[in-house]
Amino acid sequence: MNLLAITLPKFYTDAVNVVVGSAWIFMILSTVILWLGLKYYRQLTAPKVAIPIFAVSGILLMLSFFDPQFNRVATLPDNVPIVMMVGSVGFFVWLAFRQMAVNDERIEKGLPPQEAEAKEAEKTFVWPDLVYIELICAVLFTAFLILWSISLKAPLEQPANPAKTPNPSKAPWYFLGLQEMLVYFDPWIAGVVLPSMIITGLMMLPYIDKNPKGNGYYTFKERKFAISVFMFGFIVTWVLLIFMGTFLRGPNWNFFGPYEPWDIHKLEPLTNINVSEVVYLHIFNTGMPRNWFVREIWGILAVLGFFVITPGILVRFVPMFRSFYQQLGMIRFSILIVHLLVMGGMVIKMLLRWIFNLKYIVAIPEYFFNI
Repeated sequence: MNLLAITLPKFYTDAVNVVVGSAWIFMILSTVILWLGLKYYRQLTAPKVAIPIFAVSGILLMLSFFDPQFNRVATLPDNVPIVMMVGSVGFFVWLAFRQMAVNDERIEKGLPPQEAEAKEAEKTFVWPDLVYIELICAVLFTAFLILWSISLKAPLEQPANPAKTPNPSKAPWYFLGLQEMLVYFDPWIAGVVLPSMIITGLMMLPYIDKNPKGNGYYTFKERKFAISVFMFGFIVTWVLLIFMGTFLRGPNWNFFGPYEPWDIHKLEPLTNINVSEVVYLHIFNTGMPRNWFVREIWGILAVLGFFVITPGILVRFVPMFRSFYQQLGMIRFSILIVHLLVMGGMVIKMLLRWIFNLKYIVAIPEYFFNI
C-alpha cells in the first residue's frame, strides 16, 4: 500500500479551508467550541468521550501531513514548536478540566478534593527525592534538545536585504500574537496598551479576586467566572492569534486555509472605512467635516458609551455582575470591568474589520490617535 496515496477527502479539505481560512468564522467557531467545552466539561473530559476525540484529532493531523501545503508549513523549523504547542495546550487543558470534573463531583457528594486526601501521601524530602527527579528531568530534556538541534536545521535565512524582504515577513512565534494585533490597532495600542493591561491585570488578580475557594485544588464549579475569563483570554485572544499568524497568514499577509496553496498573486480587494466615513458618506450622504472633533464625534461617543454605559447595563441586568459589584466595591469592580471590556473590545474590533472592513472607530490622524 502506497502511503503517499493516503490523502484527506477533498470535501474535507475544502470545508476546512473555508471555515478556518475565514478569520471571522474561525474566531466565532472557536469561541462557541470553548463555551461548549466549559459548559459540558464533565461529559467532554470523561475518558470514553475524550479518548475518541484525541484519536480522531491525531489521525486527521497525521493524514494532514500528506497534504503538500500543510506539510510544507507545519514542518518548517520555525513552526514545529507551534504544532507541539497546540497539541500540548489541548492535552493539558483536558487534564486540568478532568481533575476539575472529578473534584466537583466529589465535593457534591460531600467528599474532600483529591488533593486533600493525597496531601499527606505526597509529602517527600527535597533531598534526595525531589532533587534526584529534577536531575533526571534535566538530563532527559538536555538530550531531547540535542536531538532536536541535530534533526532540525536552525531557521536562519540570508542576511537582511531591504531590496528583497520575505513574503510573508513574520515575527518570532512568541510575537505573532502582537503582530496579528498590529493589523487591527495602532502600534501604541497593540504594542503598549494591550500588553500592559495583560501584565497589570495579572498583577492585580490576587487583589481583585479574593475568593478562597479553589486554593490548592482543582475546581471549576466554584470558580466558573475566573476560569472562563482566563480560558477565553488565553485560548481565543492569544493562542488562536499565534496559530493564525503561523499557519493562516500567507503571502501579502492574506488569510489562507491550512490546505490552501500560498498563491503570491492572491488579491483580496478590501476597502477599509472608518466610522466617520460610514456616518457622513453613507448615512448622511454628505461630505466629511473639516473639524476633527465634529468628524469623529460619533466614534468618540461609541467608545465612551462602550466603557461608560456598558458597566451600568451589566450591573443592572446581569445578576452575576451585580453580585460582583456588591462584593468588590466600586474601585475593584471598575478595574475588573475595564480589563474585561478591553479584552472583549479587542475581539469585537477584529470581527468588525473582518466582516465589515471597519478600520478605525475613532480616526484622528492630526494627532496620531486612532482606535
